[in-house]
This record gives sequence, structure tokens and C-alpha cells, in this order.
Amino acid sequence: MLPWVVRRTRLPLLSLRCVDCRSESATTGEGRFRVNASGKLLDVWLLVRCVSCDRTSKLTVHERAPVRSFDPAELHGYRVNDPGLVASRLLDPLLARRNRLTLDWTGAWRLDTPSAWLDEAWPVQVEVLFEDPVPVRPERLIAQGLGLSRNEALRRIKCDIPLRRPTSAGFTFTVMAGD
Repeated sequence: MLPWVVRRTRLPLLSLRCVDCRSESATTGEGRFRVNASGKLLDVWLLVRCVSCDRTSKLTVHERAPVRSFDPAELHGYRVNDPGLVASRLLDPLLARRNRLTLDWTGAWRLDTPSAWLDEAWPVQVEVLFEDPVPVRPERLIAQGLGLSRNEALRRIKCDIPLRRPTSAGFTFTVMAGD
């Protein structure tokens, strides 16, 4: 079984309307948090920037949370703007739902495939693994990996999952020999 790996190359853009210029796209840039203390309660925001007008906005990560509810390592990560913590919070579906945003993965991922896989005996089984929850349509991913048109890829593969619905979960498929 050949492994294909989908890897994130950068953080995705955010589909979020800017209040100043009405643009629909924002970025986390370097990834910065703002932590505000009010007594024994903390507010934590992830700062994002409009790609058109450069206006900074805040996405709510934690609101009025007791200081004692935070793991000390997590709190330290917020204070030092840990890039891993920025990525994990941005990829958290709860953050997207709370702040009414979607992630735009266009150009933010790549597919790594073995270079000498064509020497394998046909049919070839391929296992697709995702390092991050990048939603892609399997038919497009497979066509890109095989270097074929989507129709030709659909004709030559056998797969147990729906190919036209985006997924971010690993799956396997079988490539049949060409005519």
C-alpha cells in the first residue's frame, strides 16, 4: 500500500467580512493572541488582519473564563503567541462556529506522493493520510496525485467513500491499470 500525505503549507485564510471595507478575506499573519484579565477572569482573542485594508479584528477564543481553568502551559502559549497553539485554535471547529467564519484552504496545502510508484504491479492500493484537517474533494486529490483528468481518474479508481464530497479524514483507494 502506497502512502500519500496531505500536508498544510500555511495557515488557511479566513472567510470573514471586514467591518471597514467589506472584504471577505482575513489572515492570522504571524499569529498573535491578546489576553485580557479582569479580576480572576480571562478573555483570550486571536488577532486577524483584513487582507484588503489591513484592519485588525479579534476572534473570541475564551470569554470570561476563570484563570484556574487554564492549563499553565496553554496560558503561557497564549502569552508568547505559540505558533502551534495559533494553528490548533484556528483549526478548531468551535472557534469557527463561535465567530461565524469559514476557512479558505486554497493554496494552503500540498500532496506528497512517492516518486517511483508507477513501478508497482497493477492494481495499486493507495492510502491517503491527512496531517491537518484540510477539506478536499477526493476526486480532485486523486486526479492531482495521478496526473490525470478527473474523469480519467474516476474511471480508473475504486473507492469506498463518496468522491465528490469534501473530506479531511484518511481513506484508501485502488488504481486500476489503464487501457
